[in-house]
Formats: sequence, structure tokens, C-alpha cells
Amino acid sequence: MLVTRRPILRQFCREHPMPFLPVHVKEQLFSRKSLIWVDMHHQLLKMVSATIDILKKELHLEQESVVLSEEVVNGLVLVDIINGFCTVGAGPLAPREPNQQMTGMIEESVRLTRLFCEKKWPIFAFIDSHRPDQSEHPYPPHCVSGSDESNFVPGSMEKIDGSMEKDGSNVFIDWIKTNSIKSILVVGVCTDICVLDFVCSAISAINHGFLNPLEEVVVYSNGCATFDFPTEIAQNIKHGLAHPQELMHHVGLYMAKERGARIANKVSLP
Repeated sequence: MLVTRRPILRQFCREHPMPFLPVHVKEQLFSRKSLIWVDMHHQLLKMVSATIDILKKELHLEQESVVLSEEVVNGLVLVDIINGFCTVGAGPLAPREPNQQMTGMIEESVRLTRLFCEKKWPIFAFIDSHRPDQSEHPYPPHCVSGSDESNFVPGSMEKIDGSMEKDGSNVFIDWIKTNSIKSILVVGVCTDICVLDFVCSAISAINHGFLNPLEEVVVYSNGCATFDFPTEIAQNIKHGLAHPQELMHHVGLYMAKERGARIANKVSLP
């Protein structure tokens, strides 16, 4: 029994190196008594997962399949699909390792970008980009203008003719009006931060009559992603806040729908 469980312990020690423990104490983790402790840890992870499932059921999110109509002008909005947020190891806010949710977001965003380009439908891209002396509390310096972090994810967005930095809201309004866009499809990162901020701002502008003729905002759940920041890391960082990826992705979509957006789990073009 002890032999069969050692790989689990070694994996646990790799994920939680605990440099403050003496070597002989770490070696004791391979004792039979320590198996109980590790089993409790795995049971705790299961409890956390079950809790997230309960919360998602309480915050029930109904999604729909959307077919974009050719009878109105549809626009595609890409939010921060850049290296600094999406490419493994590209910066302090980039994924630390390959991530299925992030990979799926990139694949779906690329697919939709190509389809919109084929139909010559309008595409607009927001790029998170900062001057070297410009801070964005509470985040560390990231996506400095001209750096690789502020570039589009490789092989994804080469066909886009124009984009903008996030302080150019008037350019977005011009884009809507010039192209007579009635519906926008939103994809990108992070679901519960920049994507949600944009959706709330767009819907508020629609309600106040600033974005005519725009009438509808659709958020594609599989075309969005957020980051994962485990509790065991956050609790060791001053002012650190845990950010469970699956739950916060769900919450971001839920709040976007609460504000008036349509949430799609499938998007197709005629």
C-alpha cells in the first residue's frame, strides 16, 4: 500500500515544495501516517470542487445556441487576446502552464476571426497596453507598449486591419456607427474582469442611446477564459486573493447575463 501511494506523495511535494521544512521532515512525508494527511488534502480538494458545483447550481446560467443572421450587421469584438494574458510564461499575468480553458478560448476566437474575415464582417480588437511608467493597481507591471506581451497571440489575429488601446472608447463608438452594427459577439479574457467590464459598459451605453444602432451584445462562453490563482498560493502573498478559474468564469458569464447580455455556448454563421 505504501509503495502504491508514494507517487501521489511525490507529486504533492513537487506541487508544494515547502522550503521551510528540513529535509528529514520532508522524508517523513513518505511514512504511513503521512498518507492520512495527504488523503485529507485530496478529500479537501474534492470538497472544494463539490462546493463550486453547488454555487454554480445556485447561480444557474442558461446558455443558448446562436446563429448569427446575415439580415443585420454583426461585429466581432476581441478582448485582450494577447501574449501577456494568454501565452504560457509570457509575463507575470500569463498562464504558468498550459490551460485547457485558455487554449479553447484561443482556438474558438481564431475560428470566429477567420469566419468573420471570410464574410468581410467587421472586427474590433481591444489591446491591454501600458506605458512603462503607467501602473494598474493591484496588478504588477504588464503588457508594456511595444513589448511582446502586448502582441496578439501568435498565429491568431494577423488578418485584423485595425485595433485600439483601451483608452480609445470614442474609436469603438465610431466603429459601431460607421459599420451600422446591430449585434456584437464578444470573446477574450478575462471573463470576469475585462470582458465583463466591457460588456457592462457597452450595455449601459446602449441603454443611454450612445451606441446606436447597436442593439445586442452576445458573449460566447467557449470563446472566453479567465486565470487560475489557487488558494494555497494566494494565502502566502500579501493582499493575495484566490481566483478559482472555473467558478470565476461562471460568475463572469452570470453577471454579464444579469446585465442584459445573451450568453452563447455555441456560435455559428450561416
